[in-house]
Amino acid sequence: MEELLNQWLWQEDYWLPSGITWKDLDEGSVEGGRYPLPRDLLITLPLALGFIALRIVFERVVALPLSRMMGVSDRIRARAPAIPKLEAFYMQKNNHYMQGELLGLAKHCGLTPRQIQNWLRLRRNQDRPSNTKKFCEASWRFVFYLIAFAAGLAALIATPWFWDHRECWRGYPRQPLADTHYWYYMLELSFYWSLLLCVSVDVKRKDFREQIIHHIATIVLMGFSYSGNYVRVGTLVMLVHDSSDFLLESAKMFNYAGWRRTCDTLFVVFAVVFLVTRLVIFPCQVVYSTLVVSVDFLQIFPGYYFFNGLLLVLQALHVFWAYLILRMLYKFIFLGKVERDERSDEEDEEEEEEEEEEGDCTEGEPCWEEKKKGMLNSRLVSLANNCVLNNLTHQRRNMNSKLPKAR
Repeated sequence: MEELLNQWLWQEDYWLPSGITWKDLDEGSVEGGRYPLPRDLLITLPLALGFIALRIVFERVVALPLSRMMGVSDRIRARAPAIPKLEAFYMQKNNHYMQGELLGLAKHCGLTPRQIQNWLRLRRNQDRPSNTKKFCEASWRFVFYLIAFAAGLAALIATPWFWDHRECWRGYPRQPLADTHYWYYMLELSFYWSLLLCVSVDVKRKDFREQIIHHIATIVLMGFSYSGNYVRVGTLVMLVHDSSDFLLESAKMFNYAGWRRTCDTLFVVFAVVFLVTRLVIFPCQVVYSTLVVSVDFLQIFPGYYFFNGLLLVLQALHVFWAYLILRMLYKFIFLGKVERDERSDEEDEEEEEEEEEEGDCTEGEPCWEEKKKGMLNSRLVSLANNCVLNNLTHQRRNMNSKLPKAR
């Protein structure tokens, strides 16, 4: 199996510079560590499953009580009436259906298409994630990113390539791998595997596709950089990304808890750190080192273009997210507050849907929400009428009691 992988997947001519083979790096222990090999990446899959299990325990034992302590409250949503045919249609189609399908469904259910649309809106709102779920997810990522950044900084601050990026390529590819850098790589890669495996159950945000591209590009980039022994520059890439991620997750936590001032302050700090690290340090230092400085130490080979291409994909995503962040900073500076996260989850559209529900209710076709409002309004009117009648009766009794005295 290993020979087959080496022949088709781990081709030396593609992954390594000319004149270097996997046997040259497969020397076991060397002074100062050992050489990285592609088979080391197999440990990331069981570690990813371990991260998922640890996350479940963390969210139930730590994050959930913490959300209650911080005052996280969930929105109370009206539940759609239990209609088995509509439930089956929703589970099959969700939000992807044609107008003709609604007409056919209306005949079977005895409802109008407008009523079915309103029922589907209520049903979709039931599936929207609560603030507690979003808080638990953000707290899990916050804890990991904070620990990863602190551990990565402690492991790299004493290395020569942290201060001089030319050291990333001096002696390449025979660069020993320390145990701390090995585990830093494996744990980071395993964590991104766990994010990719849980993407279907996590809160779906407006930049869902960009997140998928980011996770895949990160996993491929980390796997390729480890196999080709680009570990030194790879650790710098991970440290740059972790430096701002924990700030974003902490701002989300305070946002879900309703701590607006703390959220706005953390978001401004995150925006500054993100713009500096992702638009200045990453392209001007890291990408410049891989594109230009590396040519002084090695001959260009196919893996050189693949590695730098993935880095440029990440940079394009950084530009996209920087645009969203700058929009929010504009709102903060000129409107006085951060109204909402531009890459927040799809629940932000719920208010718009509720407004559409009110506008869609026409005479003769009352919707579910309108029925509830009508019942509430009728009760308020009857209560007000009772209060008025009671006041009038009470005044008449007082007048009747005062008339004999006046006489």
